[in-house]
Amino acid sequence: MTTDTPTVVWLRDDLRLTDNPALSAAVQRAQPIIVLYLLDEVSPELRALGGASRWWLHNSLASLDAAITKLGGTLTLRRGAAREVIPALVAEAGAGAVYWNRRYGRSRDIDADLKSRLRRDAGDIQTNGTGIDVQSFHGSLLFEPWTVLNGQGEPYRVFTPFWRACLEHDVRAPLPAPAELPAPARLAGTSIRSDVLDDWALLPTRPDWADGLRENWTPGEAGAHERLETFVSDHLVDYHRRDEPAVPATSRLSPHLRFGELSPFQIWEQVQQHRGPGAGKNAAKFLSEVGWREFSWSILYNFPELHRKNYRPAFDNFPWQQPDAATLTAWQDGRTGIPLVDAGMRELWHSGYMHNRVRMVVASFLIKNLLVDWRVGEAWFWDTLVDADEANNPASWQWVAGSGADAAPYSRVFNPELQASKFDPDSEYIRRWVPEFGTANYPDPIVDLRESRQAALAAYEAVKAQPVNAQPAKEQAADPQ
Repeated sequence: MTTDTPTVVWLRDDLRLTDNPALSAAVQRAQPIIVLYLLDEVSPELRALGGASRWWLHNSLASLDAAITKLGGTLTLRRGAAREVIPALVAEAGAGAVYWNRRYGRSRDIDADLKSRLRRDAGDIQTNGTGIDVQSFHGSLLFEPWTVLNGQGEPYRVFTPFWRACLEHDVRAPLPAPAELPAPARLAGTSIRSDVLDDWALLPTRPDWADGLRENWTPGEAGAHERLETFVSDHLVDYHRRDEPAVPATSRLSPHLRFGELSPFQIWEQVQQHRGPGAGKNAAKFLSEVGWREFSWSILYNFPELHRKNYRPAFDNFPWQQPDAATLTAWQDGRTGIPLVDAGMRELWHSGYMHNRVRMVVASFLIKNLLVDWRVGEAWFWDTLVDADEANNPASWQWVAGSGADAAPYSRVFNPELQASKFDPDSEYIRRWVPEFGTANYPDPIVDLRESRQAALAAYEAVKAQPVNAQPAKEQAADPQ
């Protein structure tokens, strides 16, 4: 076997060895493999990671590096603009192929440019048998956005028919992990591994606020599989209680999915295998929640400015209020005097995570009781959540705001007191995160829930002047790359 033309496998949000189509294709090519992670904080199409995500990325890469080393390979780390770094690495390594798994946000423009450039510079192997083989693969979503369209050939804007259409498609089986990952013989004599992970300064230091993250999470592929196995074995049977924040009935797989330490195909297969007595309906419901992730990515694919713009243009007229610093800080710190809101925000700050039902409550409180633009809350979640996802995070905030696809009507305001009495009746969740609840040390509410709800509905009149279901502005979508 010649070692002259190694394969570069460019990992992004797919930090795993099992069920990795790009990596599997590289193994089949039977050439040495350069497994690359590129920290691109320069390209304008990419959104800079928040603090919690940076913590997770550091630990996930460290775990991946150890796994690759066991297979005889090396994790190559580079930093810079992808349009510059990838061609330079290809030239440096004498690579004969570059493979990656597809992305579905604005970043696919980068991938399209690189495909064109690499093929133009070296010639397309599929047409003349020489040059660079550049391929992308389907690995991060069960159903790629352009494969699920309505009868008019347009993307769905409502979840239920979208998911019904998805379920008409087959779901492939996961791919095995490689048995070995041979590195190029010339690797030791080049600067291919020129960056050290610690030099990227992804971890917080002054202060180090990550104790709660370390307490709650084990980033990496091994941790992802352990959590999946625990969920399907011990908690899927209780998934019908998923709305109760004090009950361990949810999967907590979202950060592992966000960084691709686990693929949706692996989740699909394992959940299907555990459709035992008492878990059948729970399994179907859980997989439909995975479907919401698919729906969010379909929205983002067709509306790439999802975290910046209202999906429904009518909401461009909404009279948002500029919060004063004290009010916004009270929400961020979990000191609003509204117990369920405060519990959720403190859980978020400590663990980098928040129960999904509570996420809706704290988002509704910010948007509708405080009349703060949903983008303010979305940005805070982006910085503090370990599962801050490019599609799910803005899609969920817009859902609560009423400005998104298949959104809850704006008139639906989550009353935190009613939500607490229904889903945390013994205040177990609240008391865990707000130990001063019920004492003189707990602050008074910063806003009257009834009066602020009425103010929100009055403000909504500005939106009602236009059709609430106004279609989003058309955006140019690049070809899938």
